[in-house]
Amino acid sequence: MVADWPILSLIVFSPLLGIAVLLCMPGHRSNWLRTTAVAASLVPLALALWLYAEYDPAAGGAAYEERMTWISVPLNKEAFGSVASFRMEFQYHLGIDGLSLPLVLLTAVVAVMAALASVHIKKRWKAFYLWFLLLETGMLGVFLARDIILFFVFFELTLIPMFFLIGIWGLFNREKAANKFLLYNGLGSAIMLVAFVILIATAGFSAEQQADNRTFDVVYSGSYEALHHNLNDPQSYANQPGGGSGADNPYRLTDGMRTALFVLLLIAFGIKLPIFPFHTWMLRVHAEAPPSIVMIHSGVLLKIGAYGLIRLGVFLFPEQAQQWAVALAALGVVNMLYGAVLAFVQTEFRLVLAYSSVSHMGIVLLGIASLNEIGLQGAVFQLVSHGLISALLFLIVGSLYERTGTTRLPELGGLARPLPFMSGLLLAAGLASLGLPGLSGFIGEFLALLGLFETQKALAALAVLGVIIAAVYVLRSVLGITYGPLNEQHAALPDARLIEAVPMIALMALIVLLGVYPSLVTDTLQQSFGPLLDTFIAREGG
Repeated sequence: MVADWPILSLIVFSPLLGIAVLLCMPGHRSNWLRTTAVAASLVPLALALWLYAEYDPAAGGAAYEERMTWISVPLNKEAFGSVASFRMEFQYHLGIDGLSLPLVLLTAVVAVMAALASVHIKKRWKAFYLWFLLLETGMLGVFLARDIILFFVFFELTLIPMFFLIGIWGLFNREKAANKFLLYNGLGSAIMLVAFVILIATAGFSAEQQADNRTFDVVYSGSYEALHHNLNDPQSYANQPGGGSGADNPYRLTDGMRTALFVLLLIAFGIKLPIFPFHTWMLRVHAEAPPSIVMIHSGVLLKIGAYGLIRLGVFLFPEQAQQWAVALAALGVVNMLYGAVLAFVQTEFRLVLAYSSVSHMGIVLLGIASLNEIGLQGAVFQLVSHGLISALLFLIVGSLYERTGTTRLPELGGLARPLPFMSGLLLAAGLASLGLPGLSGFIGEFLALLGLFETQKALAALAVLGVIIAAVYVLRSVLGITYGPLNEQHAALPDARLIEAVPMIALMALIVLLGVYPSLVTDTLQQSFGPLLDTFIAREGG
């Protein structure tokens, strides 16, 4: 039966089969290479769709788990007391639940669309698709990993391909953009690794009592479930190596250490999200990377920051998340307003979209800061919605740049006449971005703000200004491109080719579908936040 297959491993590593095929192909056959890359990216999409159809939201927890010992090293028990023996053990542990399932499907969809959009790549096709498929493996692995070290490995795996994809196939300042990308994300990775090491060294113990009730086999474990249990269950053997009382144990996590770890994770994932003021690297990537790679970056990679903040920040440290909720909401409002205002004054369409992404990631922060089911669902829905919308917008940007040689707003105008199809989709994508009801952008914004209104009314009301400004900068940019006087050099431009039209229509169809039927995403999230919300209720009751 299909359910007995290692389907999660197939999803993660099937792009590597495409890499194996590409290595055997001649480098000058661009169409063959592109077809192979598209075919390889279709495999995880088909498997993710099957998982989505089979997933039972009411069951809760991780589904289709795969677990095996990855690293196991015996340690000297004398260092921890004579009553315990130790193994440092990490698991190859994959699993999918209602939180990761929509993001895995988003990753697979955007990867296929970006592979089709890579028709604009004009050099070194073989190397491009090799890095592209390796990047897809890393992204899928991040959302399916259930062990923090495995998560870190996949997270790092996304950095190297992106560095080369930006630095080789980007625009004029591509090297600076690639270096800044690696510098900022490398710093975030270092901070994340410090937090993970502390977590494993202090909360990574799972104890199994033996028959004599006196000896214990204590395992260093990096699994999300074990860490959550050990951090939040006072009866567990968390932070008590050797089975002691743990009252004065130096390994016990104090409130100050918990806060420090939460802040470290907030900074690490905030760089990726990005949260102001860690956003400047992202602007260069949006401006300089090839459009198909910006589709991946804006559509998927930014979402890793929010996913990590929810999965590893809020879930592991719910008390600290409550203490920092106002600060998170304030950062979200700053992101929204700062991004919206600067998007309004840009004359380069790529930078308009870049600052728009900063603003829309602020909405995600607001949903997380609400710490209630409506807001958290809104945050995840916004991740999926913005991933589709931004992928479509940058797909259109790439097509416009190929035809006109520019994306500067003063040099564009009146393109609705020669390019009616692309202009119509640009307007529709812009309306989705500003949150028009009936399109997916409205649902995410509405749920996130509604959740925040329940807990922090003043900041939620202030955040609404960002939605209003978004309508202004989106309509200013889109209408400036599609209407007004037409540059005579653009009068005979060809409209979208079939290979461009197919992903444009597919992305727009998904945006409309989620706008009119949002339960396609929200249903998968039904049980995802239950344990977290129960923790909040218990703490408030206590």
